[in-house]
Amino acid sequence: MSEVKRIEIQDLNLWDHKKKQFRALYSFDLELTARCNLNCRHCYINLPANDKKAKEKELTLQEIEEISDQAIDLGAVWVLLSGGEPLLRKDFVDIYLMLKHKGLLVSVFTNATMIKPEHVKLFTRFPPRDIEVTIYGSQKEIYERVTRKNGSFSSFLQGLNLLFEAGVRIRLKAMAMRSNIEDLDAITEFGQKYTKDFYRFDPVLHLRYDHDKIRNDEIRSERLSPKDIIGLEMGDKRRFDSLKRNCDELIIETFKFRQDDHLFHCGAGNGNFSIGYDGTFKLCSSLSAPGTTVNLREVSLRKAWQEFVPQVRNLRIKDSDYLRRCAKCSIMNLCLNCPAHAFLETGKMDSVVPYFCDVAFARAEALKN
Repeated sequence: MSEVKRIEIQDLNLWDHKKKQFRALYSFDLELTARCNLNCRHCYINLPANDKKAKEKELTLQEIEEISDQAIDLGAVWVLLSGGEPLLRKDFVDIYLMLKHKGLLVSVFTNATMIKPEHVKLFTRFPPRDIEVTIYGSQKEIYERVTRKNGSFSSFLQGLNLLFEAGVRIRLKAMAMRSNIEDLDAITEFGQKYTKDFYRFDPVLHLRYDHDKIRNDEIRSERLSPKDIIGLEMGDKRRFDSLKRNCDELIIETFKFRQDDHLFHCGAGNGNFSIGYDGTFKLCSSLSAPGTTVNLREVSLRKAWQEFVPQVRNLRIKDSDYLRRCAKCSIMNLCLNCPAHAFLETGKMDSVVPYFCDVAFARAEALKN
């Protein structure tokens, strides 16, 4: 769970008080590729860098431009470029410049191992809103235990230093898992040395979008126990203070559970959407259940945004156990569960996930004490 931040949506001009939803789009996420040059143990999307089939499915520069134009017409001002590793795209510079020239704020998620002087020159002349880089370890042994790629740590350091020396705005984060838990204090020190105000860690490992059983078993084996997660969160004063300050009540008051049978009470599809590397339109990057996606190669973005999103957000809970336990849970604001993650875990959007429950109750107990 990233650092909690209270959002007063009702104060925004885009908020429709009557319909309880955003009137317009303000941002979108774009996966440029599912391919990656690393092979991280915990990754929920990565495919091999030379995966020919995945590469053939990727949206072209022209398709990305058409989608971006439609998004801008609907009100978008900000786009996040992610992957896989977006710098694997040989046309990354062309994509980035095209989006910048259209006036969009552009953020980039990268592992920094492929950063070259030409990228630094690009980001210096046309600054991104920010670039977010993940730290997998503070030393070679730990970092490459996670990435399973020899030489990746030195490439990471080289790329990161190039960015910081050029003054590019960087945010750093770490994924907390079994393979690096003994290094997390050093990772935090490493991250805060570079940027004290923009470092965070995430203890939530999501399962694979492609439902690969072997890779999912590996991700589960890397997950921290609820006790370990709480220990890490309590050890981070700023993070735990944020939990105490903002999680005594629901984070987003407008989306409060009203103990009805609506499935979605999160922000999915409210002012933002996600596009998969193959053109799949999703209300959020994790939501891929049947009936919740359409492909923008087949329908217009306007139709997907204005007609399809309301249909998905109007879905109802069918599982009585989920309705009884999750929809009426008093600490759902401390929980990792949502329709998207429940589907990845169980194949159903309205399903109780015991691991998420355990983490939520551990957080509640820590906050109470």
